[in-house]
Amino acid sequence: MKRAIFFTLILFISTLALAQNVNEDEKIIRKVADYIVENGVLGFKDVNTGKIYQSPKDAPADAKLRFITPFGEWHYTNGVINMALINLSDFTGDKKYADYAARHVAFGMDNYKYFQERYDKEKDGPHYHFPFGQLWTMRELDDCGAMGASMMDVYEFVKRDDYKKYIQDAARHISEGQERLEDGTLVRRFPHEMTLWADDLYMSVPFLARMGKFSGDTKYWDDAILQIKNFSKYLWDENKELYWHCYYSDVDRNGVAHWGRCNGWVIMAKVHLLNILPEDYPGREDVRKDLERQILGIAKYQSPEGLWHQLLDKNDSYLESSCSAMFVYSIARAVNQGWIDKRYASIALKGWEGLKKLKIRSDGQVKDICVGTGIEDNLVFYYERPARLNEKHGIGSVIDAGIEVIKLKKNLK
Repeated sequence: MKRAIFFTLILFISTLALAQNVNEDEKIIRKVADYIVENGVLGFKDVNTGKIYQSPKDAPADAKLRFITPFGEWHYTNGVINMALINLSDFTGDKKYADYAARHVAFGMDNYKYFQERYDKEKDGPHYHFPFGQLWTMRELDDCGAMGASMMDVYEFVKRDDYKKYIQDAARHISEGQERLEDGTLVRRFPHEMTLWADDLYMSVPFLARMGKFSGDTKYWDDAILQIKNFSKYLWDENKELYWHCYYSDVDRNGVAHWGRCNGWVIMAKVHLLNILPEDYPGREDVRKDLERQILGIAKYQSPEGLWHQLLDKNDSYLESSCSAMFVYSIARAVNQGWIDKRYASIALKGWEGLKKLKIRSDGQVKDICVGTGIEDNLVFYYERPARLNEKHGIGSVIDAGIEVIKLKKNLK
């Protein structure tokens, strides 16, 4: 009897500790999200006078307007954040997070024409440096892929005709407008002719996954599966069991770096597709196996702190937050959904503890997120990329990681 009481008490204490830990995790991800909602003011500032305007129509004709904060931009990082906030809203039942994502999408669609007219007249620098320039140009996958995916998520509860048109235009660009190799692989024309960027798997596949469901046309799912297959063909390093950042089709070789975040974009793309593909869809199991292979590969490079390095195979590069969050989310999600064995849960749990301990501040801001990074053929470039506080390239993934770890802890009870 005493032994039974003892084990019952131990079980009660363990359950209580887990509940407290889960509550702490939710508080942390809410703080990260609340920082965005509270500080991500959607408006414009005249850089000449410093005056603030809610609408460009209220500004004088000679005003040079820019966003008050980077959270107002129309950029793929904002798409990642929007999707994460909607995910958090669904998880917590707190509508304010989804409402912020909806406001952000509406902010762009309600105001971009003013800037499009100005840009057509002034040609003031590259389109991606001009307010909402990526919204109407759609020259590259990162102009429309992630934002288009987030718009489809918003469209679930805000039906607007101009949203639907944007989604259709983005689908047309990805399917028909973006450059491809002869085998259908999506590429860019820079930094060299027909260069394959690992990042672009995320800039295309989450959109294609949603578009297959949105449109009812399975050609988008088939294209997404093809992209995963081909990206792995060109970028997977069998020796390191990591992805290279790029492949130069003109000289048939890879770049020099196993960059952390590009591996994160790749793994997240696979998860987004598996989240939507029907269980019996042809090619789904190939995607699952590809995901499992990548998880086992990155597991070898996890640091003692639970995090991953800016250059995954270079321990003298800094511990970087965005790729660490992407790996934590993807592994936790894969275990929760039964795509991989639950024995791999510890990788995600250790990673989340590292993020909480070393990277997430008490005010909800996240440290050491690598800034936007192009392709260079020297490792020094990657070593020296700045790592900044609350950089948009990582905070959405931190929210997703926290949500999935909470689910994982509950599933492992």
